[in-house]
Amino acid sequence: MARRHPVTHDYRLVPAATAVWATALAGLFLSWQAAVLIGLLTGGIGLAAWRRAWWPKTCAIALLLSGPMAGAWVGGNVLRAETHPLRLAADEGRSTTLTAELSTRPRGIRAAGFGGHQAGVDHVVITATANGATIVILAPAEKWRDLVPGQEVTVKGSLAPPRPGDLTSALLRVRGPPVDPRPPPAWQRWADHLRDGLSRASASLDAEEAGLLPALVVGDTEHVVPRIVDEFRTAGLAHLLAVSGANLAIVCGAVYLLLRKTGPRKAAVGALVALVCFVVLAGPEPSVLRAAVMGAVALLALFLGRERSALPSLATAVLALVLIDPALGADPGFALSVTATAALVLVAPRWARQLKERGVPQGFAEALAVPAVASLATAPLVVGLSGQISLVSVLANLLVAPVVAPATVLGVLAAAVAPLYPPAAEVVVHVAGPAVTWLILVGRHAAAVPGAAVSWPEGWVGGLALVVVTAVVFLLLRNKKTRVLTVAVLVGGFVALVPMRTIAPMWPPAGWKVVSCNVGQGDALVLATAEADRAVVVDTGPDPGALDRCLKTLGIKRIPLIVLSHLHADHIGGLQAALTGRAVGAVAVGPLKEPEWAWREVRRQAHASGVRVVEPKAGERFAWPGLELEVLGPRRQPVAAETNTVVNDYSLVLRATTPAGRVLLTGDVELAGQAALLGERDLEADVLKVPHHGSRYSLPAFLKRVRPRVALVSVGTGNRYGHPSPQVIDALRAGGALVLRTDKDGDLAVLPGSRVVRRKRRTEMDQTWIRLYNARYPIPGGSPGFAWAMWQPGYHATPWPHDELKPDFAYYLCETLDDGTRAITHRARTTHVLPPTEAESPEAAYDLVAEHVFDDGLRIAPNVWHEYHYNVLKGEAPWPQRITAWRAEVEPVGPHVHEELRRFPRTGWTKSDSIAL
Repeated sequence: MARRHPVTHDYRLVPAATAVWATALAGLFLSWQAAVLIGLLTGGIGLAAWRRAWWPKTCAIALLLSGPMAGAWVGGNVLRAETHPLRLAADEGRSTTLTAELSTRPRGIRAAGFGGHQAGVDHVVITATANGATIVILAPAEKWRDLVPGQEVTVKGSLAPPRPGDLTSALLRVRGPPVDPRPPPAWQRWADHLRDGLSRASASLDAEEAGLLPALVVGDTEHVVPRIVDEFRTAGLAHLLAVSGANLAIVCGAVYLLLRKTGPRKAAVGALVALVCFVVLAGPEPSVLRAAVMGAVALLALFLGRERSALPSLATAVLALVLIDPALGADPGFALSVTATAALVLVAPRWARQLKERGVPQGFAEALAVPAVASLATAPLVVGLSGQISLVSVLANLLVAPVVAPATVLGVLAAAVAPLYPPAAEVVVHVAGPAVTWLILVGRHAAAVPGAAVSWPEGWVGGLALVVVTAVVFLLLRNKKTRVLTVAVLVGGFVALVPMRTIAPMWPPAGWKVVSCNVGQGDALVLATAEADRAVVVDTGPDPGALDRCLKTLGIKRIPLIVLSHLHADHIGGLQAALTGRAVGAVAVGPLKEPEWAWREVRRQAHASGVRVVEPKAGERFAWPGLELEVLGPRRQPVAAETNTVVNDYSLVLRATTPAGRVLLTGDVELAGQAALLGERDLEADVLKVPHHGSRYSLPAFLKRVRPRVALVSVGTGNRYGHPSPQVIDALRAGGALVLRTDKDGDLAVLPGSRVVRRKRRTEMDQTWIRLYNARYPIPGGSPGFAWAMWQPGYHATPWPHDELKPDFAYYLCETLDDGTRAITHRARTTHVLPPTEAESPEAAYDLVAEHVFDDGLRIAPNVWHEYHYNVLKGEAPWPQRITAWRAEVEPVGPHVHEELRRFPRTGWTKSDSIAL
C-alpha cells in the first residue's frame, strides 16, 4: 500500500498578497490616506515579524516590502484619480472633447423593449484612457460596438462623476459616433477577426446554442438569449457565460498534452504561447488575468525544473495584478476567481480524499468535491451580488463538467480555423453543438426545479450574514453534542418548507380562469381551458424569462393559440419563451404589421418553431373546452403608419367567455380604438384588461360602457411613462371596479365569482426609475430607487427651489394615503442637476436633459418624451423657455428620517407635496 504524505502548502507569499489586496480595497472604498495607513501598518507587521522571527524570513520580508509599496502606489493612484482635471470637470457636468485610447472591448448594455423600440443592446460601455486618466465611455452601440482595444478615437460628450470603488476619473456620456478612429494594433485586429469568425460560424446553430458558444469560449455575450442568462443564474451556471481561468486552463492543458511527447520544456513553451494568445483573444478579464499569471508562474517552474505549487502562484498573481492595476482589488470577477481558486487548492483535495476514504470512487469524489467547494467558497460573494442562493448549483455544475472542456477546445479550434476556411469552422461548431445543447438542457431543468434559488439579502450585509450562518452551522455540526439536534432542525426545516413550495404550492390557486402575469412594463395574460395544462396566451410581455416563469408556475405545456394584440416590444418580447418547450398551435396577429422589425421577428420565431401565423378577422370566434374567444376589432382597414398611437389603436381586441365571466382584452387601444369599440352593442364585461397599461388615453365613456367588476392593470414598477394614470384608476373605481395592478399586487388570478388571488413576490431592490411630474403630485410606487424631475416656469403651479439644487440636495415627498391622511413617505437626494438653462424648443430641451440627466438606466426616446412631456406645454406655453432638470435617489422614510423631521420646522407640511431641506 502506498504511503500517504500530508499535502503541505507554501504560505510565505499569502500575507503579502493579502496586505496588497487590503490596501487596494481601503484606497478604493475609503480614501488614499486609508491606503497609505494600511500599507504602513502591514509593513510594520512585517518588520516586527522579521525582527521577532514570528514567521519565516521570506514571508516577513515580502510583507515588509509589499505593504508600504502598495500603500504608496495605491494611494498615489487614488489621489491622482480624485484630483485629475477630468474629475473636477465631471463634478460640474461639463461637456468636453477628448482623444481617448480604448482599453477594453465595448460591453453591451441590454435594454428592455417598449413600444416600437426593439429590445436588445443599444448602448455599450468602454473603458479608456484620456489625458492620463481612466474614463468610462457610455455610447450608442450602433457606431461603437465594432471598436477594439488599442484604438484611438476623438470623442465628444458630457462628463459625469464615476461610481465609487475604482480608479475612474469620469464617466463620459456620448451620443454620436466616434470621430476619426485610428487603426488598432495588429494583434487586436487578429483577435477581433478570430472572435468574429467564431460568431459567424456559431450562427449556423440554433439561436440559443449560437449565442452560448461564443460566450463560453471567449466571453462574447452579445447574442446570448436572455432566457439562458436567467436560467443559468438560477442554476448556478452563470460563470459559464463569462470567460474565466477555467477556459485558460483547458486551452493550455490541451496544448501541453498535444506537445507532451516533445518533452516537458517544449510543451511548457507551447502552452505559454497558447496562454498569451488566449489572453489577447478573450481580453483582459480579471479572472483570465489571474489565471494567466498563475499559469505563467507554473509553466516557468516547469520549464526550469522547479517544484510547482499552486498557492504561491495564486499569491504571486494577486500581488502582481493588484499592484499593476489597483482597481482589480474591487472587481467582483477578480474576487470570485481568487476565492474559488484558493478553495480548490486548499480544501477540494481534502474533501475528495475524505470522500474516497468513505468508499466514493476517486474520479467521482473529485468531480463532486470541486463544484461543492467552489460553490460554498464563493456563495457569500455571489449572494452579495445577486441576492439569491442557488440550491442546485452543485448538481448542475457536476452534470455540465464533462462537456465544458470539449466545447471550449472545439470553440477555440473553430475560431482559429474560421479565418482560413469558414465551412470547416462550421463543421467544428456543429461537432461542439451537442455539448452546448447539454449545457442549455441542464441549466433549463435545474432552473425549473421548485425552490432552485432562494432569496437572500444582497450587498455586504447579505454576504456577511451568510458567512456567519454557515460558520455557525459548521461549528454546530462539528460538535458531537449539538450535531444531532442541528441535523434534526435542518431536516425538519427542509421537510416543512419544501412541501409548501412544491407538494402544496400556494400558486396557482385551484380553479383559476384568468391570470395576468407580472412581466414588468408589458402585457401577458393566460386564459385557462378545461384541461389543466392547456391555455391560451394573450401577449407575451417584454421579457422571455418573466413569461417562462409565469407559464411554468401555472403548469402550461400546451398553448393552442398565442395572440399578439399588436407588434410592440412589450407585447412580443417573450414570444420565444412561449414557443420553447411547449406545444403551440398558432400565433395570431392583427392587421397592422408594424413595426417592420417586429413583424420579421415574429415570423422568424414562429417559422423556426414550426408554428403557423394567422390573422383573425373581426367577428371570428374560437372555442375550446371551458373557453371561447371572439374577435371584436379592429374593424377598420389598416393605415400604413408606424407611430405608437396608430399601432396601439390597431390592437386586436378580444372578448373571452370563461367560467369566471366575460373578459375584455383590449391590448393597447387608445382614444380612436376605444371610440371605434363604442359601436359594439354589448361591451359589458366582468373582467377588463385595462387598455395601454392604464394610460391617460382612455375614454371615460368606454370605461363606463364596459362596467367591469375587476380591472387588471399590467404595468411595471416605477415605469417612466406615468402608467397607470390616476384619473383612469379613479374612473374605474367610481364605476365599482376592483382595480388590481401587477406592479403592486404581482401575478393576478381571477376565479369564478369574481374572486381574485394575488401573488406578490419579493420587492425587487434593483434601481427603479420613477417619474416626478411636479411638486404637487405624489411619487408613484413605493420601491427604493431613482427619480428624475423637471421644472419649467409657467408649467408647474408650485415650483421647486431650483436655484438651490445641487448634487446631494435633499427634499421630502408627501403622499395622500388610502385613509385620506397625508404623510411624508420618501426622501430624495439629487445626483445629477441641469442648472437653469434657456431652451429654444422642446427638441432642444430634450437634448439638454438627455446630456445632463439621462444615462443607460434612463432612456426615453424623443418621440415618447414629446408625447408625454410637452403635449400640454405645446398648447399653453410659448418657447423659448428657461428649464432645469435633475435626477434624485429616492428612499422610503425610515426611523433615521423621522429623527431628522423632529428637528425640522413643520410649517407648510399640509400645503406642499415637497419640503426642501
